[in-house]
Amino acid sequence: MTIAPASPAATQERSQKRQRICSLLEPEETAVWLTSPTAVSWYLGGARIHTSLIGPPIAGVLVGPEVEQVVTFRNEADRLIAEELPSDIEVQAVNWHAPLDIGVRSEGVRYEQELTDQLRAARAALLPVEKTRFERLCSEVAQLLTQQLSILQPETAERQLTAEISRGIVELGGDPVVVMVAGQSRLAHRHPLSTNSPVGSRAMVVVCARRHGLIANLTRWVQTQKPSAEILDAERRLYEVESVFLSSTRKGHSLGQVLEDGSRAYAAHGFAEQEWQNHHQGGAAGYAGRDPRAQPGTTDLVKDQQAFAWNPSAPGVKVEDTVILEHHRIRPLTVDPEWPTIRVNGLERPATLQL
Repeated sequence: MTIAPASPAATQERSQKRQRICSLLEPEETAVWLTSPTAVSWYLGGARIHTSLIGPPIAGVLVGPEVEQVVTFRNEADRLIAEELPSDIEVQAVNWHAPLDIGVRSEGVRYEQELTDQLRAARAALLPVEKTRFERLCSEVAQLLTQQLSILQPETAERQLTAEISRGIVELGGDPVVVMVAGQSRLAHRHPLSTNSPVGSRAMVVVCARRHGLIANLTRWVQTQKPSAEILDAERRLYEVESVFLSSTRKGHSLGQVLEDGSRAYAAHGFAEQEWQNHHQGGAAGYAGRDPRAQPGTTDLVKDQQAFAWNPSAPGVKVEDTVILEHHRIRPLTVDPEWPTIRVNGLERPATLQL
């Protein structure tokens, strides 16, 4: 067992999160065992508790009124203690071949899977320190896309652009969780994994970048020729659809209600009534790409200081930013002042970059 030196800021953050978790426990319950990447990273202040981007966490956290303990494998403990874990927390190491929960199985311990909905609600409202981290990440990733797309050439391959953006995210200290590029010939695909095709005269770039556990989500468009009247019209109408999603994102609304309001807006603005069925529409953001993704009937309630990433789309057009709800007002976070915008219902939205 090892105790790291104390840090008042990290201790305060963890204390507030601990209070949220303990409020979920029944009198006869002693602790919650956190194991998912989302929950563990959230509780540990954005610690990198992975070695593989697609693998399970290499640590779990036992949290209760009388216990706060990180459990990890012996071969991971030194790095986590030296570089990742918040201060003043107990660390227990187990053999690399042992189950992480080998020492926490006892009566009264609740497993995360039993409290999935409640824990998601507990982490929904960002603390001020989390919001500061998220704002910086979102701004820096937006600036990175401005830099990369401002010098784009039509002959650039999708994979080449993907590599440059991914490198930039890593240089920012983040993980390129998703980087997708669709050039002119592949714009029909809503999730365009990059190929060697050239970007051509119009391209879509989709990015999800993670740092301190938080994930910035954004989509940007770039055009090397004058866009057609049809594209300009479709973009304008899609901004109006997104505006309905954003205006419905209000404290007390359920994510299912926001989805229903936004989905109805497609037909109201000249798209096919069922266009929303052709791609997911987004949802709450934070320590997961969507936490959760909104589906019909999703009962999670919108909270003040909660982040969202809605991404309405239609053939050849899409709009996506990470935003936060602050006292009944939506504020975009993935913003670069150098990127062109269009004002829609009082909010600046990202326009297509015309080179």
